[in-house]
Amino acid sequence: MARDDYHVVVYQILSYLYQQLKQGNEIDVSLIKHDSKYLQINRKYWKYVIISLFNEGYIKGVVIDEDIDENLEIYNLDKCEITPKGIGYLTDNSTIEKAKRFMKDLKDILPFV
Repeated sequence: MARDDYHVVVYQILSYLYQQLKQGNEIDVSLIKHDSKYLQINRKYWKYVIISLFNEGYIKGVVIDEDIDENLEIYNLDKCEITPKGIGYLTDNSTIEKAKRFMKDLKDILPFV
């Protein structure tokens, strides 16, 4: 697994959202954006991940809108929350567990996880 593998990125985003939910804190959008120091992925890939998480029901609160050129844009990221389904995916998925081990092995795990 690599830092930019889909499941590693998903793990980082969902873990952060879950921790913020449990602590009752607002999210810092800059930590889950494509160019954050933790993710460092291209914007197109990041949009794909966020839209997939939303469409699968793992996150809520964001607004996905299609512009006149049929480009999908993401709004209200500051309202993003993990759903119970997202928590289940985070805690009960073997591939996500591998991503978690990968991040720990690299000692590159997010400070809020």
